[in-house]
Amino acid sequence: MAESDLQAEIARLRAENDRLKGRSERGVTMKVSEKGALSVYGLGRFPITLYKEQWRKVLSMAAEIEEYIQENDSKLKAKE
Repeated sequence: MAESDLQAEIARLRAENDRLKGRSERGVTMKVSEKGALSVYGLGRFPITLYKEQWRKVLSMAAEIEEYIQENDSKLKAKE
C-alpha cells in the first residue's frame, strides 16, 4: 500500500472509532422488541430484554434487591 493509502485508511478507522465511541456515551435507552418485550440498552454488552410482567416483578423487588446488594457489598464487584 502507498503511504497516502495508509494515511487515508488510518483516518477512516479513527473516524469510525470516534463514531462507535459516541454510541456508548448516549447512556441507557429503551426499545420495544419485535416480540413485544422491553429491551434496555446501554447497561452492558447486550440488551436486557423482559416482558412487561417480568419488568414489573423486578421493579416490585427493588427494595429487596437494594438490601441484598448492601448485605453482599463486599462480595459484589462494580463495573464503571
